[in-house]
Amino acid sequence: MQRCPERERDERDGGSRGRGRLLCRDRRRRRGTARRGCRHVARRCADRCDAAAAGNVERRPGHVSQSPVPTGDRGRGGRYGADRRQKPVGIGLSHSGGAAARGDGGARGRSHAGGGRQAVPHRRTVAARGATLPERRSYGVVDERFERYVTELFAAEDPILSKIRARHAAENLPAINVSPEEGKLLYVLLHAIQAKRVLEIGALGGYSGVWLARALPPGGELTTIEKDPKHAKVAQEAFDMAKLHGRVRLVAGAALDVLPTLTPGFDAVFIDADKEPLPKYFDWGMKLLRRGGLLLCDNAFFHGAAIDPNDRSPNALGVRAFNELAAHDRRLVATIIPVRDGLVVGVKIRESA
Repeated sequence: MQRCPERERDERDGGSRGRGRLLCRDRRRRRGTARRGCRHVARRCADRCDAAAAGNVERRPGHVSQSPVPTGDRGRGGRYGADRRQKPVGIGLSHSGGAAARGDGGARGRSHAGGGRQAVPHRRTVAARGATLPERRSYGVVDERFERYVTELFAAEDPILSKIRARHAAENLPAINVSPEEGKLLYVLLHAIQAKRVLEIGALGGYSGVWLARALPPGGELTTIEKDPKHAKVAQEAFDMAKLHGRVRLVAGAALDVLPTLTPGFDAVFIDADKEPLPKYFDWGMKLLRRGGLLLCDNAFFHGAAIDPNDRSPNALGVRAFNELAAHDRRLVATIIPVRDGLVVGVKIRESA
């Protein structure tokens, strides 16, 4: 092997990255030039970001604004090195693996100039630690494109379900019924345990009840409770439209008045009712469930209130209390499936704690 003609003698590179390798002088010279070039590019990028922040640079369409990076003592453990080790000061409230997760809105996941605060796309909602969460109308756990994909592929509505959902809007019922993908998930879970007796607390307009009742075998029965007379009337019409005669028993009245009259041994209990008394619904659900039965509860995140420590409303406290009970009650093994607004799914494994 020919030696480099310009190398006068072999020398050991004493730098932190040399690790005893033999380098000739021209190779060391080229490496030093490359490092200086990288520092120049980083400094130029930081200057451009400073100018953009001051409004002196025209922004391109789709440009993602980024926080400036300190320019002093780059790469020598000074202020820049300390800043690079700090954690981001903001919390992304909606995480779908996009640009905010990568750190710079690009494809490689590098922040500009190799450090500094992570850049966040302008459409992503961000709040400082401890700050009040934004309006919950924009709250979402799963990207809408994925929800649409699941609905179209796995949970496409038949004409009856579409009419029932349209009837909700026509009757001015609250838009709080389960989504098609949630309905299909309930349908699958009931099939998994071969459920025959199911209890629903909160019928609303009957949309979720149709999904539940259709999962039952011949001879199975859904008992659904609804306290609002108008909602109960719409729900009964939905069950009639779906030809579920003899498979659904609709009980009108307040749940806490009806639950003590029911016979235990249900295969599944689905709770989608008012939030303040959720801890009481939890207790009754556990009493009425058989061992091996499913405890299901919608709105586990309650549009973000469950994770907002500043929300001390009765509904938010009720949701948090239910989640705590589901997580720590020794009679139950449970989790939250992050579909739509969150679904608690638990299995009763023993009769007593």
